[in-house]
Amino acid sequence: MEVYLDNQANTRIDERVFQEMLPYFREYFGNPQSMHAPGIQSRDAIEKARGQVAGLIGVRQDEIYFTSCGSESNNLAVKGVAEAYASKGKHLIVSSIEHFSVLNSAKRLEQRGFEVTCLPVDRYGFVSPDDVKKALRKDTILVSVQHANTEVGTIQDIAEIAKVAHEKGVLFHTDAVATAGTIPVNAPALGADLLSLSG
Repeated sequence: MEVYLDNQANTRIDERVFQEMLPYFREYFGNPQSMHAPGIQSRDAIEKARGQVAGLIGVRQDEIYFTSCGSESNNLAVKGVAEAYASKGKHLIVSSIEHFSVLNSAKRLEQRGFEVTCLPVDRYGFVSPDDVKKALRKDTILVSVQHANTEVGTIQDIAEIAKVAHEKGVLFHTDAVATAGTIPVNAPALGADLLSLSG
């Protein structure tokens, strides 16, 4: 008997989800930007899903942006803030155990003249809010720390880390791909200005 133990990263689609999605592969495939009936059907379905995701993480529906995956969401968050706030500063803070999509985005930004501080974690995988505070600079524009690490199981004190960032007027991003839908994730309570999830 084969046992699959990587369900957090990728898993077989639940039969209920498959059945719910099936009509959108066969019948309701209209372009949601179109004004014809099939397009409106697709758009209504997307807006319904947007509302469900917003409810899951405690934000407004208009704050939800769909991407193809969690990695793309992380890329968009990190690079998007860098582009939008480059005139304010070019320093970012990430942890050493971030998902590769965050670390690779940070490396790309370094190649473009940004500075990145990569914080260590303790022996249990925790990022110290004090280390974040010490790393903050006048030109820091973003702190990005994942909510939970799937390899070691650490769930970070995101609310405290976000508080430290916000005290200096710095935006905070968290990668909640591993937690949203598994444990309660409320973006405002966590202090997340940007939150990536997948589902």
